[in-house]
Amino acid sequence: MIPILGLTDRFPPVTQALRSPNGLLCAGGDLSPERLLDAYSQGIFPWYGPDAPILWWSPDPRMVLFPEELRVSRSLQKTVRRRAFDVRFDTAFADVITACAEARPGQDGTWIGPEIVSAYVRLHQRGFAHSVESWNAGQLVGGLYGVLLGKVFFGESMFSRATDASKVALVHLARFVQSLGVRVIDCQQSTRHLASLGAREIARADFARLLDESIQYPLTGSRWAASEAAWPGSTTSL
Repeated sequence: MIPILGLTDRFPPVTQALRSPNGLLCAGGDLSPERLLDAYSQGIFPWYGPDAPILWWSPDPRMVLFPEELRVSRSLQKTVRRRAFDVRFDTAFADVITACAEARPGQDGTWIGPEIVSAYVRLHQRGFAHSVESWNAGQLVGGLYGVLLGKVFFGESMFSRATDASKVALVHLARFVQSLGVRVIDCQQSTRHLASLGAREIARADFARLLDESIQYPLTGSRWAASEAAWPGSTTSL
């Protein structure tokens, strides 16, 4: 059994999360900005399917990407250098999360339902949730979104409608957050795709210590510049 949260209940310690399914901590509560920010600051995130209660997770181990460890293949370097995509920040957040919510080939549905979309749009309006977007000929063809608290970026989801569009967005995210002093990009759970890009697993206890050292209080948010030209980490650093 896991705790069921009321609207005013606090999260239990992440050490109480189940081993199977890995990281399931509790259910219930809400998706208010305050609840989400409290969750992320403790290494907890929501993930649940349609018609299910809100489920909160803190897996052990945790998949993370240290920006300086991003692995960029030669072909991807060429794509970035020739500027195959116009990369923008925070110009189409709602469009990015809506695209991420679309069912992928071979999948029956998506965990990013309407209430998740609304919740993260509210976080974006407060300056905590951000999008990195790949555009081509005026069309949004790839991107990702996540939450920035202090020196930690919590990646949530990405999508691609053109070859390497989401990977290019990730490259620019890593370079940009490095310029902000961000220490780690949280990838939540392990996948082969993320591992191929340099992400690796660390113990939940180590991740918790990293959060304690990297998130400032009180939490503050701000919009990112719309164009990659506005930040110092250009593609020439690849």
